[in-house]
Amino acid sequence: MDSTKLDLVTGSERTWRIALRAVFAVAALLTVMCVALLLAAIRNDRAISTNLGTAYATVEQVSFDRAIIRYETPDGIAHSPANGVLYPEGLTAGDLVWIEYDVTDPELARVAGRGATLTLLPLGTTILFTWLVAGPAIWWIRRNVSAAATPAAKAAKTEAARPA
Repeated sequence: MDSTKLDLVTGSERTWRIALRAVFAVAALLTVMCVALLLAAIRNDRAISTNLGTAYATVEQVSFDRAIIRYETPDGIAHSPANGVLYPEGLTAGDLVWIEYDVTDPELARVAGRGATLTLLPLGTTILFTWLVAGPAIWWIRRNVSAAATPAAKAAKTEAARPA
């Protein structure tokens, strides 16, 4: 067997190994991002609970990922958090809702009675489906890596066994 065929098989094995690492890296990155989002939600809830202020807020605008609200603090200052209110599920424009906010940072507000536990289902589902896709893909790629490695190993043994 000439060296170009041996390099081609080795190149195929290398390609499969890169694909294996890429799939694993993407799945791991998505998992880390989901865990980071959960930790951020817990941190935000803790900040609000530590410096708790409450108020009625008017929902001004609702999009798929946030709800923009406007509320007044006891000192009479109107606030409209740029990133919207945390945990906005089920809100519609014009609603009057009870919110909890961080008195040291009025930009951080959540709908009263809602917390980080609401993020568990979407984040857990994202992690589950990520690994339901990545797991079989990793298994399939590993199978192809071993299949690509077998001819290369046989070729190397054949070349080594030939007398010079």
